[in-house]
Amino acid sequence: MVLSVMGGAMLPSMGWACACGCGVFDVGGSSMLPNGPGGMAYVQVDYQDQNRNWIGTSQAPAADNSDKEIKTYFTIIGFEYLFNRSWGVSAEMPYDYRTFKTLGGANGNTLETLKWTAPGDLRIHALYTGFSPDLSSGLDFGLKLPTGNWTHNDPYGDVDRDSEIGTGSTDLLLGAFHRDNITQDAKWDWFVQGEFDLPVLAQDQYRPGLELDSDIGIDYKGFSLGRAHISPLAQAIFSARTSDTGAEASGGALDDPADGINSGYERLMLSPGLEIHIHPATIYADVEVPVWQNFTASTSGQLAASILFKVNVTFHF
Repeated sequence: MVLSVMGGAMLPSMGWACACGCGVFDVGGSSMLPNGPGGMAYVQVDYQDQNRNWIGTSQAPAADNSDKEIKTYFTIIGFEYLFNRSWGVSAEMPYDYRTFKTLGGANGNTLETLKWTAPGDLRIHALYTGFSPDLSSGLDFGLKLPTGNWTHNDPYGDVDRDSEIGTGSTDLLLGAFHRDNITQDAKWDWFVQGEFDLPVLAQDQYRPGLELDSDIGIDYKGFSLGRAHISPLAQAIFSARTSDTGAEASGGALDDPADGINSGYERLMLSPGLEIHIHPATIYADVEVPVWQNFTASTSGQLAASILFKVNVTFHF
C-alpha cells in the first residue's frame, strides 16, 4: 500500500446497491510515503455506513430504493518494502464485515438483514521512487486480484453483484504521489496523490466501473509531546467511478430496463486528519465528509454514506 495513504443502485422490486467505492480509503495523508530503504507493516480499519438514498446531486426518498443500508468494516493487513531508494514492493489483503438491509425474501417485500464476513481483493504493487534523491515523487503500478468473495447470497438472491465484498474482477492499478515543503523550516508540507483502478478481466457478466481516487492536502509537523511527533492535516479528496456494465450490473440485461443505470458517481470530500509518530510506529486517522456528490441514478437511487472513517497503525523496520 504505498499510495494507499498517499495519496449501486436499486429497484423497487429488485435491489441494486451502490458499489462501495472503498478505493477512496487508499488515499489520504502522507505518513506512509516512502522515506528510504526499509519496510513497514500495518493494520488499517475503515468504516462507512451507506444509509442515505441519492439521485444525482440530491438526496432521494428512501422509499424509492428497495436497498436500505450497506454498513461495512474494512480491515486491511499490509506490507511495504523498499529495496533501495528507487524500487520497492507492497501488498495488502482486506478482510471485511458487511451488514446489508434490503427488501427481498420469499415475497420480495420483506426487510431482510444479511450479515457476513469475507476476504476482499488482494492488491500488489511495484513502487518506483527514483525521480529525486529525497523520494518526494513516486509511482506505483500493480494488480487487484479476484481473491474476494463475490458469490455470497441468501436463498432468495437478495445480494447483488455490486453489494458483494469482492468484485470478481482482475484490475490494473496505477498511482502517483508528490510532496514538498511549503516553508523553509519544513514544518509545513503539501502533498498530492492519486490511484486509478482499471478492471480488465471480469467474471459472470459483471464488470465494475473504472475508479479514480485522489487527494490534495497540507500538514504541519511543528508539534511534539515527549517522543511523540504530532502532525495535524487537512485535505480534499475527490473520487469518481464510471457505471458498472454487464448483464449482472444495474441496467444490464437481467435488470429492469425501465429503471435505467444506477451505478457510478463523482464526489468531493473534506477530510481533517492526524498523524502521530512514535518511532518506530505511526498512527494515522482521518474523517471524510462528503460536501458534494453526484450519483448516476434514474428512478431508484444509490446508497451513500454521510461520513467515512479511517485508522491506520504502522510499524517501520
